[in-house]
Amino acid sequence: MLVSCDETEASVVCHVAGDLDHSSVGEFREAVARLGKKKRVIFELSAVPFVDAAGLGALIGAVRRIRDRRGGGAVVCAARPSVRRVLQLVGIPRVVTIVDSVKDAQAYFRQPGMA
Repeated sequence: MLVSCDETEASVVCHVAGDLDHSSVGEFREAVARLGKKKRVIFELSAVPFVDAAGLGALIGAVRRIRDRRGGGAVVCAARPSVRRVLQLVGIPRVVTIVDSVKDAQAYFRQPGMA
């Protein structure tokens, strides 16, 4: 798993590559911890072919930490169709907004009242 983050005007985009599963959640959590106090985080998942229960838990935990502890917001974008189906089946859209692209995620943060 590789997580690389790029800071933009509106947010930090974390490009996640590789399986988000039990063997990689530690790396994912470390990458999220390195974000410090960033308030707007976009998790770009186009290079994630597989996610399991541990990966889902790590993603939900990251979103909640950003929102609850930092007073910020997070968006998930560009998930492959198979990953997006898993996210929808387990109800992730109730926890975090899912959009099609980084551009859509940045537009989400530009809406009035968004973190």
